[in-house]
Amino acid sequence: MTQINSYLTFNGNCREAMHFYKDCLGGELNLQTIGQSPMADKMPAQMKEYILHATLIKDAMVLMGSDMVSDSGMIKGNAVSMALICSSEAEIKNFYQKLSDGGVASHPLENTFWGAVFGDLIDKYGNHWLLNYEKKSSTKR
Repeated sequence: MTQINSYLTFNGNCREAMHFYKDCLGGELNLQTIGQSPMADKMPAQMKEYILHATLIKDAMVLMGSDMVSDSGMIKGNAVSMALICSSEAEIKNFYQKLSDGGVASHPLENTFWGAVFGDLIDKYGNHWLLNYEKKSSTKR
């Protein structure tokens, strides 16, 4: 199955951010430092504890990250968002509350015209999240 996963780049705080996302979303977190990789001998000593690759997996959700910033440096933009599709109203409320802690709750959760609970936020690491829960139709025919 072909799929697209989010891959976030951090500037030295990948470990902290990925633990935050694990606390918010649950799942299993795997971290590989630069020091644990074959490239350890080619990198400055102060970079050995930085994260080369992180993976947070919960069911079909996969969120990846790294401290490896390109030569052009860290540039945060607004062109990419993480869309978190939730499985219940309780789950979306829980995730929204946790992810917005220390960030900006820019669009609080609300019932929408398309039959969903929706909201968006910018977390404390500057990443934009769109949260959506599709309510099941309860109308009887």
